Amino acid sequence: MGNFSSGIDQDFLDILQQHTAGNPMNSSIRWTYLKPREIVSELLKKGYSVSRNIVRYLLKKHEYVKRKAQKNITMGGHPDRNAQFENITQLKQDYLDAGNPVISMDTKKKELLGTFYRNGSLYTQAAIQTNDHDFPSSATGSVIPHGFYDLKRNTRYITLGTSHDTSEFACDSLFQWWVSEGIIHYPKAKSLLILCDGGGSNSSRHYIFKEDLQKTANALGLEIRIAHYPPYTSKYNPIEHRFFPHVTRACEGVVFDSVETVKTLISRTSTSKGLTTIVHILDKIYETGRKYAADFKEIMPIVFDTHLPKWNYRAIPQE
Repeated sequence: MGNFSSGIDQDFLDILQQHTAGNPMNSSIRWTYLKPREIVSELLKKGYSVSRNIVRYLLKKHEYVKRKAQKNITMGGHPDRNAQFENITQLKQDYLDAGNPVISMDTKKKELLGTFYRNGSLYTQAAIQTNDHDFPSSATGSVIPHGFYDLKRNTRYITLGTSHDTSEFACDSLFQWWVSEGIIHYPKAKSLLILCDGGGSNSSRHYIFKEDLQKTANALGLEIRIAHYPPYTSKYNPIEHRFFPHVTRACEGVVFDSVETVKTLISRTSTSKGLTTIVHILDKIYETGRKYAADFKEIMPIVFDTHLPKWNYRAIPQE
């Protein structure tokens, strides 16, 4: 494909220059929003007889390669970022050395149930028909996947809620994981370390989460230590890159017509390195907007660390 008119390269670049944007922080990164067929049309106007294959060759020649955008730019920072990362690293090592469990916890976004389109493709004998709009009013329900990733055992556990993502739901999911999995594999555990984000149903700022966490520690008779990732750092939470991407792939292209369908799909989540997934449905109605008890802040037994107390604290079981 090298026998072109000597001017086609410059004319090609001139066309792209008029339809190119770039990264204001890095002038070497440029992209065009023209499709190959549109570039063919522009070159035809200049008298060149070219095909889409030739245009694709020119794009590659001039280092225009089709790529997806990557979410790697941190939108903000926090003064405690490095100190908390170092603290989490030390806590993880201490717990693993002592034979105590280290769990990464988070909630995936709520999914609507019904004939809604989902990204991905499947082998089918006929095209799958879905709604042309994702109106929540057309849904037959919703499902909220709340996950736990066991760092030592490389196992995953998901609770599928059908109501709301609240602190009570998060703590009920934790209770369910412990009585069905945790206590079996860690019968001598003295404490449980949970790594989680600083927002959502397990927000570092909300006392309702701390109150529900204390109730869970009391019910289990187990100390629960929380270590929050500071704002803008949730992508470093292990569950985000060791579990949830596999769940997403397992569910690609499938219509979520029922909670049981979602359970079946997620249960199949596995990898060649031994990843296994257990799924439990928690069909309970959770109230939103709950308030913590009026005197909880004054009498709460939550023990905050002296180092970075905002992000690190323990719920010690009470008699």
